Amino acid sequence: MSTVTGSGESVAGAEVSALTRLYRKGRVRRAAALLGPAFVAAVAYIDPGNFATNFAAGAGYGYLLVWVVVVANAMAMLVQYLSAKVGVVTGKDLPELCREHFPRPVSIGLWAQAELIAMATDLAEFVGAAVGLNLLFGVPLLPAGLITAVVAFGLLALEQRGYRRFELAIIALLAVIFLGFIYDLTLVGASVPAAVAGLIPRLDGPGSVLLAVGIIGATVMPHVVYLHSALTKRRIRPADHDERRTLLRWARIDVCIALSVAGVINLSMLLIAASLFHTAGLTDVDTIEAAHAGLAQYVGGGAALAFAVALLASGLSSSSVGTYAGQVVMQGFIRTSIPLFLRRGLTMLPALTVLALGLPTTASLVISQVVLSFGIPFALIPLLLITRRCDIMGPFANQRITTATAGLIVGMIIALNIYLLHITFAG
Repeated sequence: MSTVTGSGESVAGAEVSALTRLYRKGRVRRAAALLGPAFVAAVAYIDPGNFATNFAAGAGYGYLLVWVVVVANAMAMLVQYLSAKVGVVTGKDLPELCREHFPRPVSIGLWAQAELIAMATDLAEFVGAAVGLNLLFGVPLLPAGLITAVVAFGLLALEQRGYRRFELAIIALLAVIFLGFIYDLTLVGASVPAAVAGLIPRLDGPGSVLLAVGIIGATVMPHVVYLHSALTKRRIRPADHDERRTLLRWARIDVCIALSVAGVINLSMLLIAASLFHTAGLTDVDTIEAAHAGLAQYVGGGAALAFAVALLASGLSSSSVGTYAGQVVMQGFIRTSIPLFLRRGLTMLPALTVLALGLPTTASLVISQVVLSFGIPFALIPLLLITRRCDIMGPFANQRITTATAGLIVGMIIALNIYLLHITFAG
């Protein structure tokens, strides 16, 4: 048996750690076992809300908001790494640590707002998947939303039989989305000089601010800030600090690969819309249905099919991840869990209401992403406070530059939200 020193570190003994056994299995099996959590989180960064905001941004403003997509993706990489680090280092998820180290009223408040954010998340995911089913098979929107719920439960059932099955299913759906948009971008093309010029930060009126906030809200998703720490907390138990460093190195690789894939998908959406619609003067293509119809009319049925399949894959995968995150939030903050059917029924009510009343789907998606953006600080500030504390993170507490960068991200998001409120109500 291994022993433990006064500092809590294991000393080499008869037992071989899980990580050591894994390293003996070869590079391919090692990588397959250590990569995966960030790909589950990445699905939330390309949910149907991203379709709405990115296509609306590209059609309405061309390449102007390319920089927003790139900055949002860079933010996401840092945020998701910090969340993964929490799980690896402490063996607990972020909601659990908030409950343990923050006053109870604060913890309850964070839980309440997280539940509201879950409803906004479900709105995007269910509406998007329903639209995808409608475009592909002509299924009416309300029944399509119910079908989405059934499929999401099926995906979650895989997680009950082992995390790898669930991860592989999510990765497969992510690959479908990626290939669909690479195919469409290849057909449509894009102006490289205009895309490079779009990297210069600038905005053009209230409409562009709304979309910029929506893009950030759709990219830095609050619920997966909580979820990623849960995905890594007990995946492989490190025996000592050296093994924690090894796991964190793999977490960085996982995040960089997964979020790079998500970033390419998001950027492809905006570039397709900018190249196909904005340059042709079709700046009023601001719905998912119109984008699908435009692809069919100007590029061909294959492009429209790839778009619809990617949209459906996005909605199905992100809805299951959203439900998983909701359970983590409730269990962590208030030590309570409820049956998945009941939880999903409660959080999907706004989405089903939108579908049943026939409200504008894309406008509902964009507004849901703005709501998510307002929820980001309530996830990021606790993450920042936890990861900078040496009494919780030990030698893995954030360095000053990391804390400063994360603080800058939070400040930027809050400033954008305040500016959005100002231009909305002042006008």
